[in-house]
Order: sequence, then C-alpha cells, then structure tokens
Amino acid sequence: MKLSTSLVSVKKITCAAPLSMFQDEEVEQAAKLILESEGVINPIVVRRKDLQSYEVVDGAFEYYAALRAREIDPRKGETIGVFIIEPENEERLIKQVELFRKQKSDTSGKTVWNSDDIEMFLKNLESRFDKITHQLLEEATSKVRLENELENLKKKKPKNTKPLEIFNKLPKDQLASKLQNTGFSSKKASDIAEMVEIERLKEQFKSLNDVVERVKIPSGRKLVKGISPEKMLHIVDQWSDSN
Repeated sequence: MKLSTSLVSVKKITCAAPLSMFQDEEVEQAAKLILESEGVINPIVVRRKDLQSYEVVDGAFEYYAALRAREIDPRKGETIGVFIIEPENEERLIKQVELFRKQKSDTSGKTVWNSDDIEMFLKNLESRFDKITHQLLEEATSKVRLENELENLKKKKPKNTKPLEIFNKLPKDQLASKLQNTGFSSKKASDIAEMVEIERLKEQFKSLNDVVERVKIPSGRKLVKGISPEKMLHIVDQWSDSN
C-alpha cells in the first residue's frame, strides 16, 4: 500500500507528551510557520483510536505547534497532515518511526537533558503555572467584585424587582427586548435570551454570577460569555432604575 499523508482535524488528536517539554517561543514560531505554509513539512505520526479520534505516536512538537496554529487561526489551522497507523500498515510504519525518527531523537538525546535545558523546562513549567494562577485569580476577583456590587445594589434598592427573577422567569422575547434596552445589539440580545432559556430549563439560575458563568454564545468557532461581570452590573443598575 502506497504511503501518503492524510488531513485530520487537529481537535480529534490527543497527545500523551506534556506541552511543558517544549519552549513557548518555539511552539509559537512553528505555529506561525504552519499557518504561513498552510501545512507542516514533518507530518505527525498518529494511531487511530476509533473512527473519530487519534493519538500521537511521534511528532509531539508538531502536534502542539498545530494546536497553537488552530488557536491563532481556526480556519487555516483546522486540519494538519498526518501519517495514520492502521492495523494493516502498523508494523511497517512503527519500524520507520524507530529507524528514522527515533534515530534522530537519539542523536540529539545526549544534549536534551543537560542542566540548561532542564532549567528551561522548569522555567516554562513555572511560566505556565503563573499564567494559570493569574487567570484564576482574575476570575475569582471578578466574581467577588460582582457579588459585592450586587449585594450593595440590593441594599440600596430592596423593593425593586430582582434581576435574577427576570432571568429565571421572563419569556425569551421579552427578555431579549429588555436586554436590547441595556445596550446589546438586537442579534446579541436574542442570542443571550435564547441561551438563558436553554440554561434555565436545565436548572434555574442560583445567582446573577451563575448567569454570567453559564450563559455562553457563539463567537466565531468559540463559545464566549454572553454577559461580562461588568455588563451584568450595568444591567442590574439599569433594570433597578427602571422599576
């Protein structure tokens, strides 16, 4: 059987090797080159797990570069060239990986884990940990600020209709109109109202922060929060003033 590459959706591939093995700058550079060239010169070798998913056998660096390329440009980076190991070609492809790719890895292996590279590995790991910690801290701070502001608004205007009740009970069309009055476009207000209806059918919202976290609308290929914490404060303030 003639050996040829296949285009596979990046999101259908998984990799056991950790991203922290590689430097962020090199992964970023490789991702941009993949997008510029619209492909990778060194295809990833994958094994089919089932009809819809694959796992990396060789080419972890290329995989993470492709993953980053997809984050930068979801359209151009949607697929990546791979060699797929199937039962009928597994023995031959595994031998090639061992002879050609592993040999290259072994040749450079003597210098991979010197003290400088170990230090770089730890720095990369620390950098990612710091980014995640900072992100979590920002989210937690935002939630606390929202809860505090909402509590203050409750104390100032205790007799007004509760915004949470509006999100839990107001019909979709009326909710969309009410959201549009707070500054949302007609399209975005309708999208938010639709997702509110879907989410509250699953479970009633417990708090306005719950609304912020659960109501997500499409933005390109991603789902993003329909209402930011800051926007929720504006909504509550405006709805309270109008009641």
